[in-house]
Amino acid sequence: MKNIRFSLIAILLLLGACSSTSLNLALGNMRLINSSDQPQVVMNYASKVCKSDFYMGASFIAKAGNEYRFKCVKEEENEILIPVPGSTIPTSAN
Repeated sequence: MKNIRFSLIAILLLLGACSSTSLNLALGNMRLINSSDQPQVVMNYASKVCKSDFYMGASFIAKAGNEYRFKCVKEEENEILIPVPGSTIPTSAN
């Protein structure tokens, strides 16, 4: 009985420690990302998603709870990319 209880507690702790990042919505050049990861991981993911859609990168707009809002920016828009507070814009090598 103690082994079962210990196993259940260990599994719950491991699942609670896992963080995840996923794209919830893509509408035009706007991206809604749900994440419990660190700000740099979210910024890297947003940049990767935008670049895969042929944009220059992602510019942070807002955060509400675990939801991050980004604008995907094209080069011809001549716009400065804004990182999530506490992170930096990933280089083109990423």
